[in-house]
Amino acid sequence: MIDTTVFQDKTAVYYTLGCKLNFSETSTIGKILREAGVRTARKGEKADICVVNTCSVTEMADKKCRQAIHRLVKQHPGAFVVVTGCYAQLKPGDVAKIDGVDVVLGAEQKGELLQYLGNLQKHEKGEAITTATKDIRSFSPSCSRGDRTRFFLKVQDGCDYFCSYCTIPFARGRSRNGTIASMVEQARQAAAEGGKEIVLTGVNIGDFGKTTGETFFDLVQALDQIEGIERYRISSIEPNLLTDEIIEFVSHSRSFMPHFHIPLQSGCDEVLKLMRRRYDTALFASKVKKIKEVMPDAFIGVDVIVGTRGETAEFFEQAYRFISGLDVTQLHVFSYSERPGTQALKIDYVVSPEEKHQRSQRLLALSDEKTQAFYARHIGQTMSVLLEKSKGNTPMHGFTKNYIRVEVGSDNSLDNQVVNVRLGDFNGDKTALKGTILI
Repeated sequence: MIDTTVFQDKTAVYYTLGCKLNFSETSTIGKILREAGVRTARKGEKADICVVNTCSVTEMADKKCRQAIHRLVKQHPGAFVVVTGCYAQLKPGDVAKIDGVDVVLGAEQKGELLQYLGNLQKHEKGEAITTATKDIRSFSPSCSRGDRTRFFLKVQDGCDYFCSYCTIPFARGRSRNGTIASMVEQARQAAAEGGKEIVLTGVNIGDFGKTTGETFFDLVQALDQIEGIERYRISSIEPNLLTDEIIEFVSHSRSFMPHFHIPLQSGCDEVLKLMRRRYDTALFASKVKKIKEVMPDAFIGVDVIVGTRGETAEFFEQAYRFISGLDVTQLHVFSYSERPGTQALKIDYVVSPEEKHQRSQRLLALSDEKTQAFYARHIGQTMSVLLEKSKGNTPMHGFTKNYIRVEVGSDNSLDNQVVNVRLGDFNGDKTALKGTILI
């Protein structure tokens, strides 16, 4: 048994870097500490505990993690500092050496954080507690809202794909998941807490079911039955795992939104082979075509990496032409970052930082063009929008079913409410359409 009396009236701050999954897990860690008697520190208040949930998707992410740790140690002198997440799993020794860090927890330990806090006495030097990647087995459930309108339901963790540029399988372990029954129960709890929208998160969510003998399609069908949850969004799903039956189901689903996020990474087949991706451009194009056939107004977000080893100028131009011709809505563009221990380092051709930047800017410009054209097609339509509370007297924002961001006048009584809105023209910075609420 853990003696929680030591945590009574203690305060904590939380800092998260990286993906939606990390934010969901941090929120769950916060809930565990709150139940033990720890409250979140107020702005400007010195905390007793600092929790940093790290990312390691790029070299810049590693650097931001170190900067965040240094900053929190300085802002909260004497606090017990816990570091977890992907950077902690990959480089536990390096993190433990950072001044002020007390405990470094790996992927297997983060869900049991409470038992590693002891009596909150500072350590003379940081202690790293991790499990070898091959031995990571646990699945730590997480369904959290934090301070957002949407809930994030973690349905899967880890990855078996080992793409040549990626360290996630080493940081997160092999693919694993909870049961559909447990996911349904968490969704019901979210509904009981007033949640109307749930985003399904994970590392490779289409791979759901590896450890339980179920499938992602089974999960989608079960969640669609939950009363009270009006909207689900599938956060990111590999194109080879996005089956036609899933697409068809979403097209007539009660609550799954016409909104897809599909990682492409490159629009050139030669580069996809170097990346060790499990599809080609023809398969990707067929998935986009299928979605648009049954859901013409679906929002499709696409991840693209520029400047990977082996991406010659000719290969990039092929990729650009392919992406330009896709009927997608938005590009999430990332510059390739060398990661120690990855197979990509064996590829000879290296793209300069300047060229990576130029390629990134071209794709970002293409993304803006596609997104604004998609938004413009909906001006004048009436659509349902789930509104989110605004800060101060700033406008409220929310999203349509197909993920168009909408801006309306501030009325916080409408927080977490679905209302009908007539969509007008773009706002000042073209990040949303201005809307008129229809009573």
